[in-house]
Formats: sequence, C-alpha cells, structure tokens
Amino acid sequence: MFEKAFVGGKKYWGLVLFWSVFIVIGFLCYLWQLKVGLKLTGMSRDVSWGFYIAQFTFLVGVAAGGVMVALPYYFHNYKKFGRIAVLGEFLAIAALVMCLLFIFVDLGRPMRVLNVVFHPTPHSVMFWDMIVLNGYLLLNIIIGWTVLDAEKNGVAPPKWVKPVAYLSIPWAFGIHTVTAFLYCGLPARGFWLTAIMAPRFLASAFAAGPALLLILCILVRKYTKFDPGKEAIQTLGKIVAYAFIANIFFFLCEVFTTFYSHIPEHINHFKYLFVGLHGHGKLVPWMWLSAALAVIAIILLVVPATRKQEDVLVVTCILVFISTWIDKGLGLITGGFIPNPLEEITEYWPTFPEFMISIGVWCAGFLVLTLLYKIAISVKEEVGG
Repeated sequence: MFEKAFVGGKKYWGLVLFWSVFIVIGFLCYLWQLKVGLKLTGMSRDVSWGFYIAQFTFLVGVAAGGVMVALPYYFHNYKKFGRIAVLGEFLAIAALVMCLLFIFVDLGRPMRVLNVVFHPTPHSVMFWDMIVLNGYLLLNIIIGWTVLDAEKNGVAPPKWVKPVAYLSIPWAFGIHTVTAFLYCGLPARGFWLTAIMAPRFLASAFAAGPALLLILCILVRKYTKFDPGKEAIQTLGKIVAYAFIANIFFFLCEVFTTFYSHIPEHINHFKYLFVGLHGHGKLVPWMWLSAALAVIAIILLVVPATRKQEDVLVVTCILVFISTWIDKGLGLITGGFIPNPLEEITEYWPTFPEFMISIGVWCAGFLVLTLLYKIAISVKEEVGG
C-alpha cells in the first residue's frame, strides 16, 4: 500500500512540498542549535522546559484523543466510527511522531536519547513516559495498518487485532496520565502540584484530539471522494462538547482551590498568567484570548442548533483546538516556572530559531499525516468504488 503515497494530483504534491519546505527550514535551525547549544532558545536556568516540551505535552493529548473513536467502535460496536477509526489511529501516529521529535530537539544532543535505553531508570517517570509513548505508537501502527490492509483485500481483520485494540484503549489513557505525573510529582512547583492534573490532561486531550479529527474529516470529505459520514462527525462534535466542558470545569476547580486557600505560592502563578506579576505579563493577552475562545466555543457546542451546522461546528472545533493549545502549549509549562520557588521572575518566550524548529516538527508530523491519509483514503475510495 505504500505506493499509494507516491501517486496524487497537483494539490496533493503541493501540500507535500509545503510541509517539506518548512521541515527543511526547521532542520537548518536545528543544525544551528546543535552547533551552539540550547542557549539559542529562550530557556534559562529558571525555565528549563520551554516551547518544545509544551508542544510535546499538548500533542500527547492529541494522540490520546484518538481513543474517543476507538472506545465506542471496539468496545461498544458503534459502527458509524468504523469509517473513521483508521483516520483516528493515523492521526495518533502523526501526533506521536511529533512528540518524539520534540523530545529529541529538547535534549540538545541527539546521543542523549540513548541514555534512556542504555541506562534505564524505572524509578523515573520519564522512563515510563518513554515506554508508554513508544508502545502506543507501535500499537497504532499495528492496528491501523492491519485493519486497512484487510479492508483493501476485502476480508475481515485478523482476530488478534481486537485484543490489541482493546489494549490500546487503556494505553491511550496511560500516555497522558504518565505525562501529567511528570508535572504533578514536582513538589516545588505549586502550579502543577495538584491531584487533578491527570484528569485535566485527559479532558483537554479528549477535546483537542477529536476536534482536530473532526476538522480533518470535513477536509477529507471536501477534497476527496471518501465520506467519513455525517453521523460520525456529529458524534465527534458531541464528544468535543462534553470533554471541553469537563476541561473548563477542572480548570475552574483549580482556580477556586487556589484563591480560596490564599496560598501565595499558588496564587502568584495564576496572577502572572492572567493579570501579570510585578510588571511582568507576556502571557496575559494569550491567556485571556484562550479564555474568550473557550467561552465562545462552549456556547456554540452546547446549543444543538449551532452544533448541528457543520460549518459552525468546524469553526467551533478550531476555537477549541486553539484555546487548548494556548492553555497547554503556552500557559501550563511557563506558568509553572514563573515565579520560581524563590519568588523570582525570569520570563520566557521562544526565540525565532526555537519557533522555526517547532514549526518544522509540526510540519514533519503533518507530512506523515498527509502520507498516511493519502494511503488510507486511496484504499477506501478503491473499496467504495
């Protein structure tokens, strides 16, 4: 089936070229970073996890969000998701590729990746994060490719696929739970030291992942002959609505607990993000933008009349995706570092090379997604034809 990725029209190859250009630019910036070190980034002694790890954290959620298609389809035999199950699994593959690349560029020296393999430390959460991420990537490759190959040949998938699919569901919960434990296990960081960090991560994942998948399904239907199905798209919209409301509820619980307790070490992080602290507030407009987009998205999602209009639903999912990205891809990581445990403020903002490397990684993931979707849609068009 790989040969289907090498056959396409001008729009397809134009998209491949578009991703490739930014990948090259990002790679050149990475070579610059490799030469001079991580001082090329905006990170410092006080902010040791920056834009790279923030993107990694967000994309783990996008990958985990695919379980919201697999769970109804494999556990509850919701046949409407049968047409998009492979699309969800391939989206998870692309997101996990980006996650691993962001870890790779954040390490500074590529050889440091081998330390996790040659010098494993099972008492470290990072070790288990490596296990669950690579395991989930392998599971999605096996399930997605096997099911698609069976569909191409007009036969039922092998019986062993279903137990593997069942295994992938708790594994999806595991990848974002373990990632949350990386943060909430640090006692010196009050912003992250909360028992509901993992539920917050999962709620945001189950909103952002299906939101992106819904947008992709609409694009696939518009530019190809394959129709993912109107009912499947509407069901994804409902999933996004419930998950996003849960995400906002968990956040508000954090706000209440923080300000009602009057613990300055916890309050200062929220103050920095939303009103600024001691004259510092680079993220204030971004966080209020995230809040505004969240309010608009919730209104559009809870009203059935607007949610059932696909054009409005696509716009709403874009708002959900951007709002969640700002919250996790900007605010969560930086907000946890500022101020530091000594109440000192060292602001962080990604440098231009750091930003372009990140764009390169995102484009590498979307290139993988484009190739995988080209293969999957070509097979489905053949079968449908």
